[in-house]
Amino acid sequence: MAAQAPRAQVPLGRIILLGGGLVALVLLGRVAGAALPRFAAAVERSGVWGPVVFVLGYALATVAFVPGSLLTLAAGAIFGLAKGTVYVLVAATLGASMAFLVGRYLARGIVEHRIRGNPRFAAIDRAVAADGRRFVFLLRLSPVFPFNLLNYALGLTSVRFADYLVASLGMIPGTLLYVYYGKLAGDLATVAGGGGVEKGPGYWAVLILGLAATVGVTMLVTRAARRAMRHAEAT
Repeated sequence: MAAQAPRAQVPLGRIILLGGGLVALVLLGRVAGAALPRFAAAVERSGVWGPVVFVLGYALATVAFVPGSLLTLAAGAIFGLAKGTVYVLVAATLGASMAFLVGRYLARGIVEHRIRGNPRFAAIDRAVAADGRRFVFLLRLSPVFPFNLLNYALGLTSVRFADYLVASLGMIPGTLLYVYYGKLAGDLATVAGGGGVEKGPGYWAVLILGLAATVGVTMLVTRAARRAMRHAEAT
C-alpha cells in the first residue's frame, strides 16, 4: 500500500485571524441589527440620495450577517413594490458578492489544503462547480439555507463567480414577497415591529417553491457526490 502524502499544514495564525474575523462580523451584525429601524428612517429622510444610502447600507449589512428581511420589508414601505424590489436585488447581490469574494480569497486556501488530502471531497467540489449556476440558483430559492452564511460558504467552493452572479436571480420570488408586504404595511413603525409579513397565498406559494428548490438542490448535490465518489474509487 502506497504511503499517503502528508497534508499541508495551515498556518495557525491564519486560522486564528479568520476565526476572529468571523466572530467580529457576527458581533457587528448583532449591533447593527438593533439599529436597523433607525437606518430605515434615515433612508426615508435622505431624499434623492435615499436609494444610494439604502443599497450601500443593505450591502454592508449582508456582509456583517445582519438578516435582510427587515430591510427588505422597509424597502417596500419606503420605495414601493417596483423600485423597492430593484433596490433590494441590487443591494443583496452586491453584498452577497462581497461576502463570496471574502470567502474565496481569504479562506479558500484553507479549504484547498483539505482538498489536497481528501481526493473524494476534491472530486465532489469539482462536480458541484460543473453545475454551479443551477446549484446556486436552487439554493437562492430555498428558505432552508441561511442567506448570509451561504454567501461565504459558496466562496469556499469552486463555483464560478459569473455563475454565482447569474444565479442571484433566484432571490427574486422571496424579494418580491417581502417588498410587497412591506408596501402593504405602509410605514416603518409596522415594519420595525415585525408586523409586515402575513401568511397569505403569496407567502405559501413562495414557501412551496422554496421547499421544492430544497429538494432539488439536495438531489443535485447527492448525485454529484455519488458520481465523485465513483470517480475517486475508480482512480
